[in-house]
Order: sequence, then structure tokens, then C-alpha cells
Amino acid sequence: MRPMSGDTTEGHSDAAISRKVRRLETLLEEKGVLTGTQLDEALDAFLAGASPASGARVTARAWVDADFKSRLLTDGTAAVRELGYMEGAEQRLRVVENTESTHNVIVCTLCSCYPLRLLGPSPSWYKSEAYRSRVVREPRAVLEEFGLRLPDTTDITVWDSSAETRYMVLPRRPEGTAGLTEEELAALVTRNALIGTAAL
Repeated sequence: MRPMSGDTTEGHSDAAISRKVRRLETLLEEKGVLTGTQLDEALDAFLAGASPASGARVTARAWVDADFKSRLLTDGTAAVRELGYMEGAEQRLRVVENTESTHNVIVCTLCSCYPLRLLGPSPSWYKSEAYRSRVVREPRAVLEEFGLRLPDTTDITVWDSSAETRYMVLPRRPEGTAGLTEEELAALVTRNALIGTAAL
């Protein structure tokens, strides 16, 4: 799905980033800091635990454990570490809760800062210039392009991630799920809901 329109710079931007990454890899190898194989192994190890399933498990725990939810909304970094996520991460995690009257959505207007360890690799649209610029100016219209139509009475708050702070949305628990286990609840959570471009 490509919900953003009018973004003609995405391919060029990706190509520029790829060139910079390749140049950095070459410099690391030339200086003897890392071999290509060591770099690949380090990246594979870093990404091994990076999945939206992690954020889904955090969400499900918050839905069934009020004390954990309170800690999560107060200090997201410490709360997710209780579950073994974000160990060693230098960024602060802030979790923002969707309610009946408020909907949250995250973006990184400067680049593509993102809670990778909880949500997995970011989708291409999250990094696109169209999403990064438009969701701040016209969030309701952008969300509608994702198929999310919110009542006019719902306040939409856009949270801008940075190098220091990452955000994750705590979606509203779907109705009719009172009898589900924590594992079954986690299976209902989508990456887009954790970003705020979808509801459950």
C-alpha cells in the first residue's frame, strides 16, 4: 500500500542514503574497524529482535495489566525493559495512548527516527517526504488516505520523533476482546496501529 501521493523524491532520497551507507561501510573496512562479514553479523544481530510483534506484546500487556500500563505511560523506556525490550538503547521511549476522544500518530519530520526494536524496520512511506511533511499539516487527510476516518470530534495529536526520543502509540483495545488471552490480544495489534495510521 502506498498511501502517500506526490512524493517524487523518495527514490532519489533512498539512493542518496544507500550511497552514504555504502561509503561508511567502505571506510570501516578500509580503516580495519570491521570486516564486511563482521558488519553484516552485527546488523543481523541488531535486527534479529526488531519486530512489530514486540510492540504488540507490550500493547497486550498494557491492556491486561493496569499497573504495567501506568508505568508504560509514565516511563516507556523502563516499562518495556521489564519485558526485555530496548536493552542497551540510548533513546528515550514515550508511549502515547489513544482514547475515545484523542488519536495519536507519530512521525519524524527531520529524517526517519523510529522505535525500530519495538516496531521492526520502518515502512517506506514513513520515511517518505510526503508523509513527513503532510501528516503534520493535515493529519486528518493523511489518515484518511490510510483508510482511517475519525470523527470530527476526535482530537489528533502528531508526535515528532527525534534522535533522543522515540514514540509508540498505545492503541485502544478492540471491543469484544474481554475473553482473549494476552497472546491472542497481541495477535490483533498491527504495526500501523502502533504508529497511529490505523485503529484496531
